[in-house]
Order: sequence, then C-alpha cells, then structure tokens
Amino acid sequence: MKRQLHIPLILSVMIMMLCSFKADKTITIFMIGDSTMANKDISDDKQERGWGMMLCNYFDDGIVVDNHAVNGRSSKSFIDEGRWTTVYNKIKPGDYVIIQFGHNDEKADKQRHTEPGSTFDENLRKFVRETREKGGIPVLMNSVVRRNFSGSKTAVADDDLRDNSSKALSEGDTLIDTHGAYLVSPRKVAKEMGVVFIDANKITHDLEQGMGKEGSKKLHMIFSPGEHPSLPDGRQDNTHYCVYGASKVASLLSDALCKAIPQLAKHHICYDVYVSKTGNGQYFDLSKAIENIPADKRTTIAITSGVWKKPVVPKGKKIKFIMLRGARFE
Repeated sequence: MKRQLHIPLILSVMIMMLCSFKADKTITIFMIGDSTMANKDISDDKQERGWGMMLCNYFDDGIVVDNHAVNGRSSKSFIDEGRWTTVYNKIKPGDYVIIQFGHNDEKADKQRHTEPGSTFDENLRKFVRETREKGGIPVLMNSVVRRNFSGSKTAVADDDLRDNSSKALSEGDTLIDTHGAYLVSPRKVAKEMGVVFIDANKITHDLEQGMGKEGSKKLHMIFSPGEHPSLPDGRQDNTHYCVYGASKVASLLSDALCKAIPQLAKHHICYDVYVSKTGNGQYFDLSKAIENIPADKRTTIAITSGVWKKPVVPKGKKIKFIMLRGARFE
C-alpha cells in the first residue's frame, strides 16, 4: 500500500527531470554588438530595428536568441561598462556568441576608440577566449555595410545620421566602404583562433549594391517628412535598418550562419510573413498582415508568442498559420 502511495510522487519527479533535460537542450545564441544589431524601442509604432531583433524568426523553438547589443557601443565600451561580464556569466556549454563590432570602434572618442591590428583585435580575442572558457562557441562577424553611395570613404557619424537636418549627399551608383581595416580584424582573429567567421559586410554590401542607390533606401531609416506617423519630420539615416531592412539582413545572415554551422542548420526555418506583438515581425497586427497578402498566393504566416484571436481568412486567400514560442489562438 505504501509503495502505491509513492507512485504519483515518483512520476512527478520523473516528469520534472524530463522537462529539465529538455530545457537544458535548448541552445542560446547570445549577440553582442552595436546599434545595427540591437533591440529597439517599438513604442508609438517606431520603425527602427536592429537585425538581431529579427534573428529569432529564422530558428525554431530549439534556439533562444538573447540579444545584448546596444546602440553606440564599441568592443571597448561593451567591456568597460560590464556588459560583456553579464553575457559571460550566462553562457552555458553549447551556446553560441555572435560578436560584431566596428562601427563605433572607429569613433575618435577615447571611451570607444580601438585600433585595428591592436586593441580592436585584442578585444575580439578576449570575447573568443572567454566564450570558450564557458564551453560556448564564438562566431565572429565584421560590420554590416553603411549605405554609402556618396563616393566618400569618410563616414558620417551614426548619431548625425539620425538628424534629418543633415543634407543629402550627391550619390553615384557604386557603394563605397567606410570601415577600412576594421573589416579585416574579425577575419584575421577568426583564422588565428579557429573561429567561424561570417563576412556580414560582403553579404550586406552585395544586398545593397544589388538593390542600387534608390532601391537600397528601403532597407534603412530613410523617410520623407509625413511619410510615417512616428517620423513627422522624416529621417535620413543610411546606417540603421527599418523593419523591412532588419528582416532582410537577419534572413541572409541566418542563412550564412546555418551554412557554416550544421548544429544551427538543424533549427533553421523561414516563413513568408512574421507577426509579433514585441516588434520582432513585419507586423504587430495579424489582421493587417492577412489584409496585405495577395489573393491566390499560398502564404505561411508565423505568429510569435502570446494568445491571439483566431482570424477570419477572406475567401480566395490561401494562408497557413505556424505558431512559434508558445503562441496560440484563444
């Protein structure tokens, strides 16, 4: 009789152990970098996104993306402010750390500036070395390209690009690099230390050059006055991404990651449209996403997290819904 009383307890313990084992199998991708990667304020329908915000869309629930990138940070200031220590303390064996700096290491101020071939390289080595100390797997990327068709190799400061008073530069048809030797250091350190290297600069350069000087504007925070309610005065920003741009870049970089890393490829997914209440999708509103889908086009909509009202799909629209991160219809 006593043995029978213990059976429910034993089963409960076994279930807890199985759940714990399953949780431990989840892989975390930590992201460290600057504003081009960072999570953004989405209040009042703000349109800026870092590509790291969108990366979760391209992996199934076996992957958790933990984005620690912050606007304006260099490899130096990220360390000096204790942000790297925060990430280091969270890494567990089998996790990945994507490292992408350069935009702000180029800045002249002493709080952020590093030298390629010297202090910049040493900071990258530190991230790699300490990730491995925790059993993590480092991944080095160089900086995404700036949309610079001006012909000048001198970059306008990122902070200045947020100011719509900056006069538009005369543009040609060829994208010009502004990062110089800061693109070389991640590749060099990756080769030296046996780390996966993703040439994010070339990938985004080819994207923007392929779209051309006019088409590439759709990737960035380039809005005319009155074009969007959140930007009544408009904005001319050739560095930072809008919703479409961040999604496009995240898709391309996820492809590159999964090509280089078979373990991540097992979790790779890609759907037509993403809807999220937390700003990680192309839409906040499911009904709006459905409204914008053309009739007679087979479309898969991925819905992320939370409880959603089940929509009515108009006749003629062929839509399949995929629920991610615990999302469900009420």
